[in-house]
Amino acid sequence: MPTAIEPNVETANKFVTELNPKGIKPCCACPETKAARDDCFFKFGHSVEEDGESARKCEELVRKHRECMASLGYKI
Repeated sequence: MPTAIEPNVETANKFVTELNPKGIKPCCACPETKAARDDCFFKFGHSVEEDGESARKCEELVRKHRECMASLGYKI
């Protein structure tokens, strides 16, 4: 009779959740929105206080990236 295999705590993917069944790590999640956000930051800056009003051009991209991350269960 086969025995059940205990999951190895050291090799278990801690990122697997109901919202993230593939266990995608935060650094690899939402590559499309992350790339668009990062490109905007590179062009216009990320902070209105530091980079001026041009940084506001990135607000919508930041919102979309946060929504994507939240859809996978990440709180940012």
